[in-house]
Amino acid sequence: MTAQGPDPDPRNTPGLEEGGGVPPGETPPDSAQTSGTTHREPRQSKAMSVAWVVTIVLAIVLVAGFFLAYLIVYLVNGG
Repeated sequence: MTAQGPDPDPRNTPGLEEGGGVPPGETPPDSAQTSGTTHREPRQSKAMSVAWVVTIVLAIVLVAGFFLAYLIVYLVNGG
């Protein structure tokens, strides 16, 4: 005995037109589908989210501090 495929055989499916179309008023045949995941994804920890926010804020402060120091040096030297 062989396993049957998930899609119905169009030669044996009532209500199908030539080429596999469905006439108006007919319900198309059902076929198997797979959706979703087989297991839950692990949740990201809140500490990791906080760490990313702190890292981004620190990078912004460092870049702004660099430009501020550059501006102060430029103005002190008679820019």
